[in-house]
Amino acid sequence: MRELSAQQQNNKQQVAAAFSRAAATYDSVADFQRAVGTRLLSLLPESISPTQIQQWLDLGCGTGYFCEHLQQRFASARGTGLDLAQGMLAFARTRCPTLSYICADAEQLPLQDNSQDLIFSSLALQWCTDFSKVLREAHRVLKPGGVLLFSSLADGSLIELRRSWQAVDNANHVNQFRTLKRYQELTAASALQVLDVHCHTHTYHYAKVADLTHELKHLGADHVQEGRAPGLVSRQGLQRLLRAYEDYRQAQGLPATWQVVYGVLRKED
Repeated sequence: MRELSAQQQNNKQQVAAAFSRAAATYDSVADFQRAVGTRLLSLLPESISPTQIQQWLDLGCGTGYFCEHLQQRFASARGTGLDLAQGMLAFARTRCPTLSYICADAEQLPLQDNSQDLIFSSLALQWCTDFSKVLREAHRVLKPGGVLLFSSLADGSLIELRRSWQAVDNANHVNQFRTLKRYQELTAASALQVLDVHCHTHTYHYAKVADLTHELKHLGADHVQEGRAPGLVSRQGLQRLLRAYEDYRQAQGLPATWQVVYGVLRKED
């Protein structure tokens, strides 16, 4: 088993800390996350009835918003919420106190083989260093016939913000994510049967750049994993950013585009 490098381990710890800090404000600005998770749930194959789901896992459950939905949809099933951020789990426990919760890494699931009928994971797996390892773990813990539903951020997300920062400097101010092609390659190479992997564009509009960056901070999504610019940006640099972003303004406001990969995978019988 390949060990994580010190930098990769540090990135995971920083991501967990960022989301823990954001736990108290997350739900107030999570419209995008709720829209993605709702769309993801709609992709569950119609051939699977609620009574077939006896055990489900919300992988990267955050504050437990979709734990609540999964609990309502699969009322007779046992559910588990798993997240890397203790702060998020504290909120999830108050929302759905009857569920089980685990603080753990998606790349090393502390779950038994063949134990889950459904793994639901919305907007969490983009933070994982080794996506193929996530898929191997999902295959291990799913029961035969079990399904993995996932959504994950993809290359091209926040493209307007990224290009506007390029007017300031060459540092990395916005996270880079895997391409749709890479997700397709990794899922095709896994032991899971690929039922669907596609990309969907979500666009939101803001009155000003500060509204977008405020939302990213309150979501905990402002942590840049690699190549982050050292120190603070000057006032002149911020003015260049604002002017550059204004070039993207539309009638509805300043756009922020998210590219989201949706996947439906199944463990064969």
